[in-house]
Amino acid sequence: GVWALRGLDWFYAVGRSERRRILGTAGLFTLIFAATLYALSPWLWTNPGEYFITSFRLTTDYLDIMTTLFRGEWIYSTELPPDYLPTWFSITTPPLVLLLGMVGSGVVAWRGMARPGAFFGNTRLRFGALLLACFTLPALGVIILGANTYNDWRHLYYLYVPFVLLAAWGVHWLAGAFRGRRERRWRAALYGLAGAGLGLIALQIVQLHPLQYIYFNFLVDRTTPEHLKTRYQMGFWNFEAQDALKALLERYPGETLNVWAHTRARGVLPAEAILPLGELRRLEFNATSRDPDFALVERLYGLSYPHRPDLAFNSDYSHQRIYNNAIVNLAALDGARMTPEALAAYRELYDQARARPPIIRAPYDVYFQEQTLTFIRGNCQPGERAKQLGVKVYPVGLNQPPGRLPDAGDYQEFYNLGVGLDGHCLGVIRLPDYPIAHVIVGQGYSGKEKYAEWEEWHSFAGPDLGEIVTALRENSQQIALRSDFEVFLKDGDNGYQRLIYYKDGCSRRDYRTRFQLHIYPVEPATLPPERREYGFANQDFFLSHYGGWPGGKCFAVVPLPNYPIAEIHTGQADFWAGTLYPAAKPPDLRAADAGLSDTEPDARDYFDLYLQEKELIYQRESCAEGDAAARFFLHIVPVDAADLPPERRAHGFANRDFPLARQGGRFDGKCLATVSLPDYPIAELRTGQYIPGQGQLWAVELAIAQ
Repeated sequence: GVWALRGLDWFYAVGRSERRRILGTAGLFTLIFAATLYALSPWLWTNPGEYFITSFRLTTDYLDIMTTLFRGEWIYSTELPPDYLPTWFSITTPPLVLLLGMVGSGVVAWRGMARPGAFFGNTRLRFGALLLACFTLPALGVIILGANTYNDWRHLYYLYVPFVLLAAWGVHWLAGAFRGRRERRWRAALYGLAGAGLGLIALQIVQLHPLQYIYFNFLVDRTTPEHLKTRYQMGFWNFEAQDALKALLERYPGETLNVWAHTRARGVLPAEAILPLGELRRLEFNATSRDPDFALVERLYGLSYPHRPDLAFNSDYSHQRIYNNAIVNLAALDGARMTPEALAAYRELYDQARARPPIIRAPYDVYFQEQTLTFIRGNCQPGERAKQLGVKVYPVGLNQPPGRLPDAGDYQEFYNLGVGLDGHCLGVIRLPDYPIAHVIVGQGYSGKEKYAEWEEWHSFAGPDLGEIVTALRENSQQIALRSDFEVFLKDGDNGYQRLIYYKDGCSRRDYRTRFQLHIYPVEPATLPPERREYGFANQDFFLSHYGGWPGGKCFAVVPLPNYPIAEIHTGQADFWAGTLYPAAKPPDLRAADAGLSDTEPDARDYFDLYLQEKELIYQRESCAEGDAAARFFLHIVPVDAADLPPERRAHGFANRDFPLARQGGRFDGKCLATVSLPDYPIAELRTGQYIPGQGQLWAVELAIAQ
C-alpha cells in the first residue's frame, strides 16, 4: 500500500527533483522494511528468499488441521464457511467501534467512487483508501483462498488497527455533518458519546482481565454461560485457569490436591503468579508419584467425556463473567474427590454392565450396552487409572475408507481415562450411532503414534477377524512377499480400493515399525504437482494409524486414492517389501487375448504388436519368465511437439518405461500387456525391451498413418 501511494505521488509530482525525492523515500522505506523484517525474523536468516516464500504459502496451506467450534458445530479449519471471519469479527468487536468503523469505511468508499481522480490526488483521502485496502483485501484473500485459520480470528488481529483508524475517520466525518448554530452542540454530543463509549470499553477490559481477549458483544446471545460455551470456541490460551484453581481450592479447604494441568494452563499462566504462597503449597502439578485428583483441561475431548458422570463436578463451577464465559473444565479423576451424585451414577453403570457377560475378556472386561462400552478391572492399582482406554471403530462392511487417505471416512478413535471405584478401575466410552461392524479396544495409548500396551478385537456384525482374512485370501489380489505379512488389495462398495495388512503372531517390533507405501498411478498427471517428479504418491504410516494388534495379530485397513493405479510398492523399513500391479487382472488378459485371435499384428518382433484405436497391445504366445522380466520402453512421437508436456518437448517424444506386470502379465504360458496411448495425433511409435545396465534386447518402429 505504501508503494502504491508513493507511485501516485510520483504520478502527480511536478519536476524531476520532486520525483527523484519520491523515489528516494520509497527506496529508503523498502530498505528499512526489509532490514527490520530480516532482523526480527530469525527463520529468514539462513535462506531469506526460500523461507519468505514458504511462510507466504503457509498462510493458505498450513499443514496442521485443527477443529474449531463455530455456531455450535466442531468443524475442520480447512472447511470453514465463507462467513466464519465476518461473523467472528462482528460478534467480538465493541459495538461503538463496529458502528463507527462501518461509517468510516462507507465514507471512504463513497468518496472514492464519486470522484476517483480528485480522491487519489489528495494525500489525506488516499490515506483513507490505504486503510480500507489494508482492512478488506487481507480479509477477502483469506476467504477466497480458504486459508487454514482457527480459534476465532486471532490470526488476523492486525486487521483491527486499520479498522479503528477507519472508525476515527467516521467520527471526523460525522463531526462535520451539521453546519450552522447546531454544529458546536452536535460535535460536543458526538465527542462525548464517543468518549463514553471508549470509557466503557476500557472499563470492560479492566473487569475482564486477564480474560479480556475473550469478549462478545450484544450481537450474540450471552445471557447464559452454557450458550457461549457450546456455540463458540473460547479460552484457547487458558488464562481462565486461575479462576478454576481458585474454585478448586475453595471447594477443598486445607487439603493438598494433585492437579494434572494442560501445558498451556500451566505454562502461560503459572500458579506462582496468581495464588498466595499458602494456597500454592496445597497444589501439586503434573506429579508422577501418584495419580492426579483433577485434570485442568482446555475442553473435554471426544464423544466419551459427555457420558462420564464424574464430570458432574463441572456443574458446581461456572465462570461468573458471561461476557467471556471460559470453557476450562475441572474434571474429577478420583472417586474420593467425586460428588456423591457422580459416585452413585458410576455404581449404577457398574451394576448394569455386570448384569451381562463381557464381550471381551482381557486385562479389562469390556461390556456393551446401548452403544456404550464399559471397561471394568478388579484389584485395580492406582497407576492403571492414568492409562488411556481406547476403542477404534469400523462401520458395517468396512465400506468407508478408514484413516487419512483420501477421505477421513468413518474409522474413528475414542479415548478415555479410567476412574477408581471400590477397588475397581472403570471407564465408559460412548460409540457413534451408526451401525458398527468391528471394534478394536485397548489400553495404554501414548505418544504421537498412539501405541497400545494391549488390544483386542470384537465383531458385532458379520465375520470375525479370522473369517475376514480367510475371505481375503480367497477373493482378493495379494502382494507376494518374503515375509509373514500378508497384504491384500480389496475393492470397496463405494469405489475406493483398500490395502489390508495382516500378520499372525505380530511382535511389538512389527507393531511399532513404520510402513512404507508408494502408489504409482496409470496417469502421472493425477498426482499432486509436487509428487509428479517422483512418479508416485508416498504414504508412510504406523500400523496404529489404520488398525492395531488385537490378540497379538497385526491388522490394518489402508484406503487408496480413487484414480487408476498401475503399481503399488509397500514394505516395512529394511525387513520386507513387495509389489503389486492391480491395473490388469488375469480374466481381463484372457479376454483381451481372445479378441486378437482373428487379427493380424501391426508389427512383429520378439512380441507381436497390435494397434487398436488408442491402445497398443503386446502379445507373445510362448513366454518364459525371463521374457517377462525385462523392462519395456515405449517412445511416443507426436505430430505436433507442442502436445507434449513441457519437460518432454526437448526430447521430441513421450517416454513410458514399464515392467510387463504393470500393464499386463503372464497366463497359460503367454504374455500380454495393454498400454493406453494419448489422445493427441501420433506420428510414430518406437518400442522394445531392455535390461537395465546391460542394454537393449529388441526394438521395433510403427509409423502411424494419418
